[in-house]
Order: sequence, then structure tokens, then C-alpha cells
Amino acid sequence: MDIGVKGRHAIVCGGSSGMSRAAAWRLAKEGADVTLVARTAERLAAAADEIAADTGAKVDWVSADLTTEAGRRALLDAQPACDILVANAGVPQRPVDFRTLDRDQWDGWLDAHFFSAIDLIHGYAPGMMERRFGRIVSISANFIKFPQVGVGPSHAARLALAGAIASLVREVAPYNVTINSVLPGLIDTEALRAALAARAEARGVPYAVVEEEVRARCAAGRLADPQEAGDLVAMLCAAQMGYVTGQNIVNDGGAYQGLF
Repeated sequence: MDIGVKGRHAIVCGGSSGMSRAAAWRLAKEGADVTLVARTAERLAAAADEIAADTGAKVDWVSADLTTEAGRRALLDAQPACDILVANAGVPQRPVDFRTLDRDQWDGWLDAHFFSAIDLIHGYAPGMMERRFGRIVSISANFIKFPQVGVGPSHAARLALAGAIASLVREVAPYNVTINSVLPGLIDTEALRAALAARAEARGVPYAVVEEEVRARCAAGRLADPQEAGDLVAMLCAAQMGYVTGQNIVNDGGAYQGLF
């Protein structure tokens, strides 16, 4: 199936690794020009070279810390327009005790999981509206559907983003611009393994114990390959997906057991 993105320009944040890199590869494979964004220039350059060599697409990169206002402005200055935006700050969630948090730390989580996406949406969506095409996908987390202990700051910031997006979609939808969120669960990425390792360390148990526990809570009984998650993100960017917007799509192998 041709997803209709040939010649479109996609900006993929967090694109040097994990599911964002997988999404970038799929979009490039489908004919889009891709700009990868992340913090580390060396990893970005390597990822861009590998994706370009494998797909034949034009792939460039911008090194920027999207958890900061300066980083977001640097990206917008370097790439002032795009047709597709995959918003993902690439910040792993580690368990925190709310009693240890001060205002600056709460603000840091808002920068990481709210402003990192909303500032870019504000920057790129108006141009998409003018051109009558835009696909925006925010990478969130499945736990916004079922709050868990130790993720309060991340949970709060991601819920704030979900609320803002729910309002924004009604303003941009008439212009063939969609905004959706993917809520991944157990995707086999460096970020997930770092989060599980931090959880194991906090509890004083081996890593294997924690991984087995999370596998047991997942109906699929396994971690997902990042490309599975990346392909879903790319599909939401398809030209044919213009009527799907404002959705929070869980991709977690059945870990979330609710109906809605």
C-alpha cells in the first residue's frame, strides 16, 4: 500500500533511536524526505546515514534538546516548515517519589512532555493548514490510561498534552491536518530498558525479575520490536488517514485492559 507521502517532508523527533527511528525509516522507505532530531550529533549522523543508505531517501538531521525552549527554537529556525511531525522528546521515565520533587522538577517534566510537543505543533501546524496537508503524531505512553505509582510528573504532563491536543484538533481538522497520539507500552528500546533497570535498582531486585513482571502483565507476553511501533506511527501519517484525528491509540500488546 502506497501511503501517499512521497515528496513530503517529515520531521521525526527522537529519531536517532527506538520507535522514532523506526518511524523515520518507514517514512523514508515510503518516499518522504526526513529530518531526524535528537540531542547527540554523532548518533544522529549515524542514523541518518544508515536510513539514507537503506532507503535511498534524503535524510538530514538537527541536533537539539527539545526539552528546552532554546532547543525547540533551534529546530524551528533550522527547519521552519514540514508536512509531517513526529513529536517525541525521548526522555525515559524513571520512578520518582513525589515527596522529593520541587517546582523546578515539575516544570522540567512539563518541558519534557508538554512544551516539547506543543511548541512544535504551534510552530508547524499553521503552515500545514495553509498548504492543506499535515500529519502530526505525538509519542506518549500507555500509562496515561492507567496511572501508576512513581510516574506522577510524567503522567501529569502527558495528560496536559492530551487535553491540549483534543482541543487543537478541532481547529486544524478542516484544513486536512490531523493530530493523533500513540501510547506505546513494552517497546524493546533503550529507553524502556533504562526505565526497567532504574525500577529494578530502586527495588533492589535483578533486572530479569522486573522484565518478567512487565511481560506477565502484557497479553502478548513479549516486548514489541521497535519497527512494529514505528510502522503504526508512519501509517498515521498516511494521506489516507485524513479522517482519523484526536485519537490516543494504545500500542502495548494488551497490557491496558480497559475498553476506552
